Amino acid sequence: MTRWTTEDIPPQYGRTAVVTGTGGLGYEDALALTRAGCEVIIAGRDPRKGADAVRRIRSEVSPAKISFEQLDLASLASVSAFAERVGKQQSKLDLLINNAGVMVPPQRQLTSDGFELQLGTNYLGHFALTCHLLPLLRKGDDPRVISLSSVAARDGAIDFDDLNSEHGYKAMPVYSQSKLACLMFAIELQRRSDAAGWGISSIAAHPGVSRTDLLHNGPGRWSAFGIARSLLPFLFQPAAQGALPTLFSATSPEAKGGAYYGPDKLSETRGFPASAKIPPQALDKIASARLWQISQVLTDVDFGSEAIKAADSRGQAIGPRLAAI
Repeated sequence: MTRWTTEDIPPQYGRTAVVTGTGGLGYEDALALTRAGCEVIIAGRDPRKGADAVRRIRSEVSPAKISFEQLDLASLASVSAFAERVGKQQSKLDLLINNAGVMVPPQRQLTSDGFELQLGTNYLGHFALTCHLLPLLRKGDDPRVISLSSVAARDGAIDFDDLNSEHGYKAMPVYSQSKLACLMFAIELQRRSDAAGWGISSIAAHPGVSRTDLLHNGPGRWSAFGIARSLLPFLFQPAAQGALPTLFSATSPEAKGGAYYGPDKLSETRGFPASAKIPPQALDKIASARLWQISQVLTDVDFGSEAIKAADSRGQAIGPRLAAI
């Protein structure tokens, strides 16, 4: 995979992909896949941004099979409704890229379901989305689920005693927890696909340190993170470069299920796709199984025989639901 680029993407004609996130990495993923002939559904919260992404891609790729569907990962109802719409439009799904996210909001915020925003958006929303789209993925041709992690996952820890960060919220450790959860999910999904015979390849990727709007949208343009992003652009590789590990994972015949890919230079902060180092905490099978079970309860989804049923309804507070596990 030496210096792998979008020029190495195999033809994607006849394939259909869902990409979450309309800007930054998600936009670059959708653009590259569309250029390769894939039909892409780009999903995000803001219809205006979605329409702009579709317009820009169509201006660069003709003809382009690209459309936008509204999806708010901070709302389980929105996730369910999105999956239902896609199920009516498509007979199969070949690729799901769980890309969208939020990063280090300075104050603790909650999703509409009562989850801490970073955990709820980055991880739980994508966990539920993957489950809802599983029937379509199982009908796909070489179906793959790509989950976006981060170099921040190296320092992450799953705090099972305070998963919702109700006590002493610190933005960066909570972000690291959410991205570690995404990595653990990708690896555990591969284990379960293998065990159940789903035929789905689950692969994790991270973009290194890339020039996107995450830091402007999260901590804010005038935070220390945001100022660094604005005034020190040389610290961040272009979004198109940061998207390469995801695109390699999504399309390359060399990409392996259960693997993790990221940039190859400067401690995986920039460069071309290569195997990334998996932090040891992400390989803890007992913790991964526990997180999976808790996530099914919290999101009220059921991947199959290993699911556990939620004793409480979705409308109840997260605290009692966690305490019941």
